[in-house]
Amino acid sequence: MSLTFRRLGLEPDFVDYSECWELQRTIHSGVLADERPPEVLLLEHASVYTAGKRTEEIDRPRDGTPVVDVDRGGKITWHGPGQLVAYPIVKLASRGAVKDYVWRLEEVLINVVADYGIVATRVDERAGVWVLGTDGYQDRKIAAIGIRVLKGVTLHGFALNCSNSLAAYGQIIPCGIADASVTTISAEAGREVKPSDVVVRVEEEFERLLPAALAPTPADEAAPTEPTTQGVTT
Repeated sequence: MSLTFRRLGLEPDFVDYSECWELQRTIHSGVLADERPPEVLLLEHASVYTAGKRTEEIDRPRDGTPVVDVDRGGKITWHGPGQLVAYPIVKLASRGAVKDYVWRLEEVLINVVADYGIVATRVDERAGVWVLGTDGYQDRKIAAIGIRVLKGVTLHGFALNCSNSLAAYGQIIPCGIADASVTTISAEAGREVKPSDVVVRVEEEFERLLPAALAPTPADEAAPTEPTTQGVTT
């Protein structure tokens, strides 16, 4: 199965969150009805805070900055310039495939940041991908994951911190986790790495890892199979 990728906007063409959310829902309807192929949207958002279903008042910006409440899992986070956001809108292979799907999103991110000499990992009971702290330093989240699965088709996705400022995180408790911090590829690698620098690798890892978690599309099922020859010797 091949995936369709759409780069909605990278610097300087930042994408409005609400407009993109409407597009996600439109694509979701088409994928659910088997009227369009699974698609992965890749973009940088204009600066915005979004709050998942588990967000508490204490997590929200202390300066009254507006927040967009959304139906994904998780708590509050920030999106904006310098951060690569991926929204895979795909039909999963089964109802029980959600955990495997999240594992594959994490693996995409772990493999991509490894290209920059960054050792990232999963942390039990904490969503996203992390760089573990040593010598008394806190763990640092390098990518956030927040999804929704509606009637077997995914929405939302992940945000990979590439070259973004971390100042916006100072106004919130990112993802509701107070005893950890956030980081970027650029900060860990010691050089500027922009979303446009990693987007091809993200697509490559999606193509390698994601299809195994997906339901076949009508196009896949209609595709002719290669004939097999049995019992023939030469």
